Amino acid sequence: MDGLSSVLDALAGGDLAGLGDGELLDRTAALVAARNRIEAELARTVRAADVRRAAEHDGLTTMRSWLRGHVRLSAAEAGRVVRAGRALEHLPAVARAFAAGQVSAEQVAAVVPVVTPERRAAAAEQGVDLGEVDGALAEVAATRPHRALRQVVGHYLARLDPDGTEPDPTEGRSVSIARHSDGSITARVELDAVGGEKFQAALESIAAAGRCAGDLRTRAQQLGDALVQLCDNQLASGHLPVLRTVKPHVAVTIPLADLASAGTGPGAADLGFGATVSAARARWIACDATVTRIVLNPEGLPLDLGRTARVVPPHLRKAVEHRDRGCVFTGCTAPTHWCDVHHRLEWINGGQTSLENSALLCERHHTEVHHGFRVHRASDGRWRTWRPDGTEIHLAPERPATAA
Repeated sequence: MDGLSSVLDALAGGDLAGLGDGELLDRTAALVAARNRIEAELARTVRAADVRRAAEHDGLTTMRSWLRGHVRLSAAEAGRVVRAGRALEHLPAVARAFAAGQVSAEQVAAVVPVVTPERRAAAAEQGVDLGEVDGALAEVAATRPHRALRQVVGHYLARLDPDGTEPDPTEGRSVSIARHSDGSITARVELDAVGGEKFQAALESIAAAGRCAGDLRTRAQQLGDALVQLCDNQLASGHLPVLRTVKPHVAVTIPLADLASAGTGPGAADLGFGATVSAARARWIACDATVTRIVLNPEGLPLDLGRTARVVPPHLRKAVEHRDRGCVFTGCTAPTHWCDVHHRLEWINGGQTSLENSALLCERHHTEVHHGFRVHRASDGRWRTWRPDGTEIHLAPERPATAA
């Protein structure tokens, strides 16, 4: 172990700036293989400790709890290492490829379901030669893309129990949401194959329609924007189930002074699910919203509830939709029902709720306009868009037709 630490120290002290592109790629491949070998040795060592119940030496009952407490692995990662060690006892060919650096820990995790006790018993009853399966899995894992390995494992499991009961897809579906201190969330989505297909089909349709000239978003950012747009579409449709006697909506509570201020106003507004956002973000939401005035006494208790008013009345929205036909941000093709009516001069700062002061913008480009981009309708009726640095966004010129 001391020798391994010395090698890693030497690697960490190396100068990468002097390496060529090919050398960097070769180094990357070698490091991945070395990582695989270390992961294999970790799984083998943890399995030996698991069999001997070595965790009891430190007063713990399982290696999973020891890995969480002593080397600070997450519960999921600790479980993966323990399961890998147990599975590799029954898959010697995969274990050898893992130890040689040809197979990754992620690939080992993909083949673990093959050798659960129930499936080993089913294979024995059907006369399946697990050694042949092991060899085939090792070859696929070492030579084919990761997706191919998952497909092979799926086919094997399906054939192992062809007459089994079709599982209830809803049992494996889950969405876990973690809220962070700034109000943002991290979500983990677990869906069955069909549910996942529906989810991807819905996101892909919106992501594809939302692309425009100069789009530099990553794939993950495109899908994130598509998910928010999908939620916007559903909330705006009015067809979602009623929640606590009212239609589901995004609720924002903000003092009038903060709403009217021109400053960013961090931490000025509260959202319905407990997050806190800036006054600037609240003004963006208020562009196309329903506003309710509530007067509070010094103790913060309501004294008066004013009439709820729609900032953009239905007849004006119809006029804006008729004029703009969709998102006016240069290059965007989002349809009218994806869009908010944006006040070019915010209504809280004296901007009129009028056709001249309005523009249709999809959720993503509405956000961009509130972060420095600018849209303007020229005298010829054409909308133009400028970046925060003052440069205008132009569409790529159409390629002239070539003679046949």
